[in-house]
Amino acid sequence: MPIYEYMCLDCGTKFEILRSMKDADNPVLCEECEGEHTSRQLSVFFAQSGGRVVTATGSGCSSCSGGSCASCGH
Repeated sequence: MPIYEYMCLDCGTKFEILRSMKDADNPVLCEECEGEHTSRQLSVFFAQSGGRVVTATGSGCSSCSGGSCASCGH
C-alpha cells in the first residue's frame, strides 16, 4: 500500500497516511485538528545512483536550476 501526503486546509498541518490506491482521494480527517478540509499533495521524490542524481523533482540546486552542472551533478 502506498503512502499518501495530505495537508489540512484549516490548520496547515502536513501528514502522511498509508492507504490503498482506491482510497487515495477519499476524504480524510486531519491528524492534528481533526478538520475535514484536507487535500492530497503531490509527493516529491529523489533518487541517486553512484553519487549521481538519476531522478529528482523540483528545480535542483540553486546554482544550476535543475540543468546539467559540474558543481552538483544535476
